[in-house]
Amino acid sequence: MTNNKQQTTSKFQFRPYQRRFRQPLKTSHGEWKVREGIIINLTDETGKVGLGEIAPIPWFGSETLVEALDFCQELPSEITATDIFSIPAKLPACQFGFESAWWGMENGASQEGKNSGDILAPPFHKGGWGGENSGDKQVSLPKQDAPVRSRESNSNPPLTSNQSPLTFSYLLPTGETALQSWQTAWDEGYSTFKWKIGVGSFEEEIKIFDQLIKMLPKSVKLRLDANGGLTWEEANSWLKICDRAGIVEFIEQPLPPEKFQSMLTMCTEYDTAIALDESVATIDRLEDCYQKGWRGIFVIKAAIAGSPKRLFQFCQEYNIDPVFSSVFETSIARQMALQLAGKLSHRAVGFGVNHWFVDDDGIDFR
Repeated sequence: MTNNKQQTTSKFQFRPYQRRFRQPLKTSHGEWKVREGIIINLTDETGKVGLGEIAPIPWFGSETLVEALDFCQELPSEITATDIFSIPAKLPACQFGFESAWWGMENGASQEGKNSGDILAPPFHKGGWGGENSGDKQVSLPKQDAPVRSRESNSNPPLTSNQSPLTFSYLLPTGETALQSWQTAWDEGYSTFKWKIGVGSFEEEIKIFDQLIKMLPKSVKLRLDANGGLTWEEANSWLKICDRAGIVEFIEQPLPPEKFQSMLTMCTEYDTAIALDESVATIDRLEDCYQKGWRGIFVIKAAIAGSPKRLFQFCQEYNIDPVFSSVFETSIARQMALQLAGKLSHRAVGFGVNHWFVDDDGIDFR
């Protein structure tokens, strides 16, 4: 980035938003009723616009919404690239939102006649984060979460030869409701499902799991997400059960982040894979776990991980096995996250979540 670009100012605007869940999302962290975040808008001197989103989840390790709002309110109405790329690591959701908006503006178009999907097109290239000599094409992204295609490919609408298809994982409701809701998603083309555990009693969840795997087609992949809510004994019991079931792709974060060494040991004792989630919520945590020896699956919630530039570079350099997952963001942050996923991951992305909201994400971002 040239000094001229670093000093060029952009008009900065922001607006908080709220989206209500159809029903509270229950995890081992508690109930979540309303998704709150901030949409940011950057406009340069030529009228090019970039949109970004700050979608914090403080119980995962990001800043709070109040901290993000305070940061936005302290900024002047015109900011530079230096302001954006010097946001501290303690504000990872802000880093993601502002960098997304900046890259969108740099690679976007004027306000007239462009929607948010057109504007967000970050320069991901094989050689690094952008570059004039890179010939790699940007990833084309779907507007909807549902695959709506034949199950043989379980992909999104047809893409050109230079574009990467993405498959989606569908988040089932907790408890017994999952036994009824999977069929609709299956009919829509989903074949990867995620079900949260560690919410109800261990015994009750095992009973529901046994019923669920008997109903699901053999080609289905099932992901179990404990959100760090299991005990050592429960985690080992679940892993044994999953080994016998043969349908579970992986268990996410069976134990709390402070039990990293225990999860590292578990990886060698069972066939069912373990994926870190809360343990790798930010890029700093991701790098720390990698340095400590984790070579399994990393669940990456890009919108709270921090700088997308730094995230892209780390994933590419170390060739990790990532699964990109939603933080229940709007289409603004989702576009950037899926751009990253399309370049860095071969696994189904955890973005089949829009059915959890009352609205259809038809927010006026301008």
